[in-house]
Amino acid sequence: MNIFLIGFRCSGKTTVGRKLAQRMKKSFLDSDCMIVETFDESIAEIVEDRGWQYFRKLEKQIIKQICMEKSQVVATGGGVVLDAANVAEMKKNGILVWLRADAETTRKRMVQDLNTKNQRPSLTSKGLLEEIEITIKNRKQYYTEAANLTIDTDSRSIDEICNLIIEKISQK
Repeated sequence: MNIFLIGFRCSGKTTVGRKLAQRMKKSFLDSDCMIVETFDESIAEIVEDRGWQYFRKLEKQIIKQICMEKSQVVATGGGVVLDAANVAEMKKNGILVWLRADAETTRKRMVQDLNTKNQRPSLTSKGLLEEIEITIKNRKQYYTEAANLTIDTDSRSIDEICNLIIEKISQK
């Protein structure tokens, strides 16, 4: 069984995913990193050169590829749930865990994250906090409908989040 971590930027998908995979003795994959490695361009370059629609097409290819394997923890890109086919493919191949963080927590994490510039190109022309608030609001329904489990990450440590995921998965 695969575990797909979904959620907005800086919700903890990659950090939690690495630790969770280690604890559950599963392999770890980051779909955004796979895109960068496969197509030899940063996400920012892909989006700047060819646009978000092209990036989503690449993302869909990578999700299909990932879903061919089992026993993985996968950190997905924040917008992976915008494509119903991605959600269906992931649900067919595992459990989707929404790592939820509020806008202020997300902003703080993005400011501290050195990868933000190359891996997280702007989604709107708004200021950072306003962009986060708008995008989280616009995606909330997608995350809610896709998720098998939801974990709030705002005031929890990585270990606490992993413990909750393992506990809730074992109850399913």
